[in-house]
Amino acid sequence: MQKAYIPLMLVILAGTACEKEVTVDLQSKEDRLVVEGIIENGRFPMVTISRSLNYFSRITPEQLLESFVHDAVVTVSSGAQTHQLREYRMDTTNGIALYYYTVDTAQLHSAFAGRPGNSYTLKIEAEGHTLSAITTIPDAGLRLDSMWWMQSGSNNLGEKARVLVKVTDPPERGNYVRYFTSRNGERFLPGLNSVFDDHVVNGTTFDVPLDAGVDKNQKIDFDTYGYFRKGDTVTLKFCNVDHNTYDFWRTADFAYTATGNPFATPTRTLGNIPGALGYWGGYNVTYKTITIPK
Repeated sequence: MQKAYIPLMLVILAGTACEKEVTVDLQSKEDRLVVEGIIENGRFPMVTISRSLNYFSRITPEQLLESFVHDAVVTVSSGAQTHQLREYRMDTTNGIALYYYTVDTAQLHSAFAGRPGNSYTLKIEAEGHTLSAITTIPDAGLRLDSMWWMQSGSNNLGEKARVLVKVTDPPERGNYVRYFTSRNGERFLPGLNSVFDDHVVNGTTFDVPLDAGVDKNQKIDFDTYGYFRKGDTVTLKFCNVDHNTYDFWRTADFAYTATGNPFATPTRTLGNIPGALGYWGGYNVTYKTITIPK
């Protein structure tokens, strides 16, 4: 079986709980299902299902564990094939158990991995609810041409470096990217603003600075945010995504960065699973690695 990639949206959202005094008009106080599902080119689908937690409370590992939804009937269909996923448990290094659904290892003969250009339907039956959503793994859209680094221009950041990429956009409008970075073989993490589109740069070749990915469960040092260190080996995970996936992460990233800002406009995170929070997204992934010399 392929090495598991576990979506951690639930853990990320749990880590952003705040204790500020705020006034928010909550439209619904009842628990809702939260879904994060992905299918990448060459990989099997991965889906996590949980119940929503109170954003404005301190969330414990016990509450997080209890929020996972078990014994759901989860299927993914490519149109020609349908495969029922199986629930698995993974114990993390910090002692937190994560539950996820992916292909049944006993049924690998009928399983299928993601392919660019194909659409996939996710269906979930859980706790009396039936949910469904469709995503597409895009064909080649924004093309990753090259990747390089530049030393920081600030004297007090002499050991820091920025990473940039050159990207080419095709003439057709409507291309979207989400990216992650990995430092020295550690897990892939998104930047605070992890998506961009071709609205302004359509049909051109352009340079993009990439922020180093961050763990949103940890306090972020904004004096050094976005930089890598000299000596780092940096791997970029560059993902063409569909519009719904872009919209979800565009609004989710904004909601995270706006937390605590009294002047920020309230934002509704735009998912694509009617009746639930979250999203089902297809990723066309390209990897590129560089080493920043000391």
